[in-house]
This record gives sequence, structure tokens and C-alpha cells, in this order.
Amino acid sequence: MSEVVDPLLVNGDSPELTRVEAQMAMLASHIRANTRSTAAVIDPTLEPFGLALLRVLARRGESHASAVADVLAVDRSMISRQAKLLCALGLVETRVDPLDGRARFLALTALAEEKLAEVRRNRTALVHRRLSRWTPAELDQFATLLERLNEAD
Repeated sequence: MSEVVDPLLVNGDSPELTRVEAQMAMLASHIRANTRSTAAVIDPTLEPFGLALLRVLARRGESHASAVADVLAVDRSMISRQAKLLCALGLVETRVDPLDGRARFLALTALAEEKLAEVRRNRTALVHRRLSRWTPAELDQFATLLERLNEAD
């Protein structure tokens, strides 16, 4: 037996779905603004894409530019340009790959690690402030719903 689906949900005309879409758009806007301000904490000239590259290196450790490009789903030339800017800011350094002298690794500098730790502390404090009045049950429900949303497709 197949499940009956509300045609309003399929057509996207339900007030509940409209409300969810509006809140998701607002959340995305907040995230973009926060990403820009976070990048500026690291360096006033740092763009959000540079922050994304730094975060990949923080998660993965030193990496070839091609691997970073794959993770960020961009052309390697974008990584090369951004890496040059990050090197000039003292946030990334390049190292020769001992197995392939033509290849280079990108790695965070100590300065980048310090700055990323600072922005992580700031982000954690922000999340704690925003959710400090939520009950454990509400937090658990929110986490469950986010997991469900992120697992969709």
C-alpha cells in the first residue's frame, strides 16, 4: 500500500513548507554573514573561499592542491591562486612532496592554527549563546531534525 502524500506539499504551496523555506533562507544568510566576519577575524583581506581552504587543511592536514580542489569541488587553479594569497598572509606554507619533487603540499602555519582556534572558540560561544535557553530535549530534537535534513537525497 502506498503512502498518501499531501498534494500541497508536493506543489510546495503549504504554509508549513513556505515557513521552513523562509527560515532556511534566513539561516543561510546568517551563515554567509558569519563566514565573512569569521574570515575578517583571521585577516581583514581574507575572503570566505580562503577560509574554506584553511578549514580543509585544518581537517585533513597538509594536502596536495589537487586534493583540496577535489574536496571543495573547484578547479585546481582556484586553489593555486588562493594558496598564493594565503602564503602572502603567512597562513599557509608550501612544502615539496618528498615522493614527487614536482608536487607541493599545502600546510597551515602556526599563525593559521592560532587564528582558526580563535574562530572556533568564537563560533562555539555563539552557538552556546543562541541555544543556552533550549532544553536538552529541544536540542536533541533539533539535532535529530538537522541530521534528517542533511541525510536527505
